[in-house]
Amino acid sequence: MSRRFVCVRLDSYESARHQEWVRRFLNGRFENSVFCILAPNGQTWLTRASRGPHQVLGSAPQAIASMTEIAGRYNVRGNLNDALVEDFHSVKQALNVASADQRVLVLVAGAEEKLELLRKTFREVANDPAVIGRYHFDFDAGIEWLSKVSGAESSKRIFMIKPDEFGLDGEVLEELPLEAEPAQILASLEKARRAFTSSTPKKVYNQHVSKGRQLQIYFESAVEYGEDRDGDGEIDRRGRGGRRGVPSSRGRSKSGPRSGSRPR
Repeated sequence: MSRRFVCVRLDSYESARHQEWVRRFLNGRFENSVFCILAPNGQTWLTRASRGPHQVLGSAPQAIASMTEIAGRYNVRGNLNDALVEDFHSVKQALNVASADQRVLVLVAGAEEKLELLRKTFREVANDPAVIGRYHFDFDAGIEWLSKVSGAESSKRIFMIKPDEFGLDGEVLEELPLEAEPAQILASLEKARRAFTSSTPKKVYNQHVSKGRQLQIYFESAVEYGEDRDGDGEIDRRGRGGRRGVPSSRGRSKSGPRSGSRPR
């Protein structure tokens, strides 16, 4: 079912522009997530918009039935193997999301002109049935990330990275030259995934958040945390002393989410 839709996940705490997109769907309000199904033109609303699919489509069986009916209205014209490969705002964010989702991060690092080509050639890899939903991908032309990833001796290679428990740093599991063939990349991805799953215990969300608070782990985001539920253009004030942010009862600090536990 999911392959019959294009999923766009807005990085609402990493981009002011993405926050504005959320506001467009919520009549000027800002919440940390929004759900709406659009027609292929990217403009026409096919459902109403709300915080998540449960609010819009109901239970899981209801959502599946509705999405099946909607998908049936449109014939697929493009080649699914040509679907774009994800690319984060920064390696910092990519590590954090990969840690939260407990996936290997595939970092393709090199000169920007080289990356433009690799973003296209990597589609064959990223859309392989054995890869879909199992990894996160990022492309980066800088070198700042080298301070966050151990085991990387060059800034121009393909790296399969194990994010740490809270997504602040990472460790190289496998690496290949940028010229590697798809078959080589797929083999290294599987090897890295096996190494990752065998050495990474499954996170229990509440325990993970509690441990992060005890260790005072904090992820500094690009824009201010919190929600604007009254739509006045300012993040709502909560708690004593006029502090801004979302309630800590939602699994985040009053200033923002703990690392390795991205907003949902």
